[in-house]
Amino acid sequence: MRRARQMTLSSVALAVGRSIGWLSQVERGLTEPTIEDLHRLAEALDQPVSRFFGRPDAPADERGHIVRAGSRRTLGTLAGGIVAELLSPDLAGRFEMLRVVFAQGAELTEPVDLATEDAVYIVSGTLEVWIGDQPFRLAGGDSFRFVDEPIRWRNPGTAPCVAIWVIAPPIY
Repeated sequence: MRRARQMTLSSVALAVGRSIGWLSQVERGLTEPTIEDLHRLAEALDQPVSRFFGRPDAPADERGHIVRAGSRRTLGTLAGGIVAELLSPDLAGRFEMLRVVFAQGAELTEPVDLATEDAVYIVSGTLEVWIGDQPFRLAGGDSFRFVDEPIRWRNPGTAPCVAIWVIAPPIY
């Protein structure tokens, strides 16, 4: 999240009141932050504290590797009419993978331009996307990619659109 927001270790460490070394160890999974640290990190990154908690019910040998269908973390409504589930075990890797459901008629009217590389596979339904000013209509089985470009979308179909969305670096 820090990298996706183009924040330095130094700026986040300062906002949290901790050292750069400590923050680096947290990011690499070598140190566990306290709940107070998590609250300060959430504030510095403009995120809810719940973003830092995974599903504790996974067997120890699966944690960090396996995400069972019934244990996906729902990231909630990210924009009007969509719900995303985290398919990646956590947000600590170089990318995140999401299952995104776009409700019928859902639309992102203003382009979003994040410093990410995204790849999307449409599982089912229809999705219209604008990458920059170029419109595309996609259906189940289609895929697309964009890098550091503005994007907007809408589901013009009569059913939800389901997509697998990969984002690097992780932003949610």
